[in-house]
Amino acid sequence: MTDTVDTVGMIGLGNMGGRMARRLVDAGFTVVGHDPVAGRAGSVGAEPAADPADVARRTRVLLLSLPDSHVVEPVVRAVLAVADEGTTIVDLSTASPASTRTLHDEALARGVRYLDAGISGGAAAAEKGSLTIMAGGDPGALAELESVLAPIAATVHHMGPSGAGHTAKLLNNFLNAVSLAASAEVMVAGRKAGLDLPQLLEVINSSSGVNFATTNRFPAIVRGDYLEGGLTSRLMTKDVALYVDLMGRLGVPTLNAAGPLASFGLAENLGYGDLISNRVVDALGDVAGGVRVHDQEG
Repeated sequence: MTDTVDTVGMIGLGNMGGRMARRLVDAGFTVVGHDPVAGRAGSVGAEPAADPADVARRTRVLLLSLPDSHVVEPVVRAVLAVADEGTTIVDLSTASPASTRTLHDEALARGVRYLDAGISGGAAAAEKGSLTIMAGGDPGALAELESVLAPIAATVHHMGPSGAGHTAKLLNNFLNAVSLAASAEVMVAGRKAGLDLPQLLEVINSSSGVNFATTNRFPAIVRGDYLEGGLTSRLMTKDVALYVDLMGRLGVPTLNAAGPLASFGLAENLGYGDLISNRVVDALGDVAGGVRVHDQEG
């Protein structure tokens, strides 16, 4: 594709897709958007499309921001049924690398380029356009999308062939899940032990226990700000399950997945499944006797 891209399709306009679509609109792109929730396209400045096939008929660059491969697969096949040769699909979802490679091959057979592009940074980075993208697939196709990705990502890494981007995303998300679940457990224990939690975080963040959750999440959470709008506990559980499946396919033992699966599964079962995954600390606090790591007033 050598023409300048000025129209982009976006399928999936939730927490992440909606923010990315708004960034593209603000950067001067025409965005044709579809989401099963009525009104979302208009709310982010996109032109509404009736369904994924409608997006494909009106654009030659389509971005997907969907929950998992079970949703991605029928959407991509609906797009492929009508997409013009030379169309590029960029799957920004967190998905199974095995499914991704199958879809890549199906797209290739129809003259459509398929890139898997895992994203990291959460809703805050999507809002600011500072996401990290880890992409798999044709490096030439990725290079041609520089102007499209620039408004949403601060860094773009080509990780290798089809599936490599989604593999890197699952590895990263697993570490994210481990650190968040473990840090939540520690914060609940610190509260029950009577420690000053801001001071405890200062100690951890200048010591060997430091991690993304202790530096970027819990300083806000202990003030009562859960940083709403990011990955939910239900989706975090899904991501860890995808990681376990990947490890099985690779023949690599996974000895550390039980903790986050139990923690975020607990959060789901206690009613926090559709809230930001940071609420796992409340789920752990519930079973520890109703502990909250922030001071409660009123």
